[in-house]
Amino acid sequence: MVRFLITSLIFAAAPAFADELSGTVIAFDRVDSVIVLEDKSVLTIPNPEIIPEGLVAGDTITVEFKADGDNGYAAFYSITKM
Repeated sequence: MVRFLITSLIFAAAPAFADELSGTVIAFDRVDSVIVLEDKSVLTIPNPEIIPEGLVAGDTITVEFKADGDNGYAAFYSITKM
């Protein structure tokens, strides 16, 4: 029973079916939490606490998110500076 509970908690904490996107930042608006990548992807981050400190144009990042079909992004889980 304990093993089942621990396994359930691990899976509950991890984002289900997260997608990933990597790229080079060409613009970052810290006030509005908008990141533009080299491939012209525009990411408006609703939870700015996941944006790495000191993020600037030229940085390479990996973004873990949940896609919302044709509507873009449903949620952002993490942004990692490479």
